[in-house]
Amino acid sequence: MEPVLGRVRTRDGRTLTTYEWGSGPDLVVLEAGLGFGGRYWGPVARLVAERARVVAYDRAGFGDSTPDPQPRTLQRLGDDLRQLVEARAGGRVVLCGHSWGGPIIRVAASSMDPELLAGLVLVDPSDEGARLYDSHGWVLSERLTALLMPVLARTGVLRLSIAAMTRRYLTATDRAAMVASSSSVQAARTTMAEDAHFRAGLAYLRREATFPQVPVTVLSGVRYARFTPGRADLIRAHRQTADRSPQGRVVPARASQHLIPLTEPELIAAEVLRLLPRG
Repeated sequence: MEPVLGRVRTRDGRTLTTYEWGSGPDLVVLEAGLGFGGRYWGPVARLVAERARVVAYDRAGFGDSTPDPQPRTLQRLGDDLRQLVEARAGGRVVLCGHSWGGPIIRVAASSMDPELLAGLVLVDPSDEGARLYDSHGWVLSERLTALLMPVLARTGVLRLSIAAMTRRYLTATDRAAMVASSSSVQAARTTMAEDAHFRAGLAYLRREATFPQVPVTVLSGVRYARFTPGRADLIRAHRQTADRSPQGRVVPARASQHLIPLTEPELIAAEVLRLLPRG
């Protein structure tokens, strides 16, 4: 099943490229992590589309989505998502976000009508409770990445890296679309523009974010956790986040570390489908 290509126009005149699978009134929106286009959600989307309409999209500056001249703050990212939901919603909505997409769906959900939301699925999300983001190693890694990303895009290394990372998991068409949307110089610049506000976005969550009165599932990658620096800290933060939600739960992804949408798409699909209304 190949997705239907679409466009959503934002209030300021930009367009966001959307990919839609399935049909029906209920809607699942899939939010990508930092540096990823929407088509890497293909394995999850096809499983969920058996019961609901599924939309993934390329954020501003990825693929054919219009670059945003404004700073790419967490609030700005959340507002784009909220506008997309408003344009596509019919029945109840489940928001599902991976990595940096987790904070994005949380910010979007915080100002949405709880009667519209059926629930949130946070897939190994970036978490404001994790201490590793303040470590010297993390800060140094961010600085090096900011310097290298445009170079890797210009030389084609980023394209080869993304293709190699996804080859085992994505169909040829998903992989080609993913590489095209995520490996250009513009995509690399956009990734760095979002990453520049990463820690400020987590600080915003610590100050402001509240969970709506809907079920929240946190999927946490636990494979090789004892041998991966910072992974145990992130798992701890995921548990605390679930505890802060009135209807929160943690589900361990035992066969995965961070890239659960590629390594355990069926686990994500099961959690999303669990939250959808049954008719």
